[in-house]
Amino acid sequence: MSKRNSQAAKTVARERLRVEREREAKKAKVRRQLVVAGAIVGVLAAAGGIGFAVVRANEPGQWEEAAKATVVAPANTSGKNGTTVVVGDSKTDNVVRLYEDPRCPACAGFEQTVGETVNKGMADGDYKLSFTIGTFLDGNLGGEGSKNALSALGAALNVSPEAFLDYKAALYSAKYHPEESVDDLADDSYLIKVADTVDALKNNKKFQDAVEAGTYDAWAMRMSKTFDDAEGVDSTPTIKINDKTIKNPETVADWQTALKDAGVTK
Repeated sequence: MSKRNSQAAKTVARERLRVEREREAKKAKVRRQLVVAGAIVGVLAAAGGIGFAVVRANEPGQWEEAAKATVVAPANTSGKNGTTVVVGDSKTDNVVRLYEDPRCPACAGFEQTVGETVNKGMADGDYKLSFTIGTFLDGNLGGEGSKNALSALGAALNVSPEAFLDYKAALYSAKYHPEESVDDLADDSYLIKVADTVDALKNNKKFQDAVEAGTYDAWAMRMSKTFDDAEGVDSTPTIKINDKTIKNPETVADWQTALKDAGVTK
């Protein structure tokens, strides 16, 4: 091979190497651009996701909105926003005031033990029953069963006072009252299932529609606020006979003694 041919070969080789290096440099540049672009998209997506999460977290929930909404008060109520619920003969001056929470196990125990006797005394005209229902256990335990059940109780009250009493008894019954840590009452279908055990509410489309639509959610929130503002109510059930707070009766005999001590006699 001559010197001239050798030099030409070297020149060709150098040119081929230069072209290959430029090609690889371009590929590397494209890869870097794709990585940067992907990173930017990822950052934007993450930022967007975080922003969306923040927005969702700051959005008012169903019950926060209900607390500000216009109240649709159930029938058979009175007072501001319909938060006065009194059942019984208006001629008697005796009033038994019950402060309860739908998820409260002690309230369920009270209903199961003396509820029927309490309602009979009201029906006999010995006293009126006043109900103030709270939802503080939702805050303590998490969930929304107390609020949802209270709204459903409003729907029952709209049917009749008797439907309200019977439905409340069913919700507190040993068969249907869940453990306080279990939020079954937050489920509309569960509330309707329990209601189907009450004659006045069984297959009652108007009642069911009110439960599912949350017709009385705003009323429930105002009732709950009335409970929160009540004086001398630190636990549930709190029971007052003619404004005198009594110990939670464990037997029918305890209840009758409490009535007698409060001056409620026939």
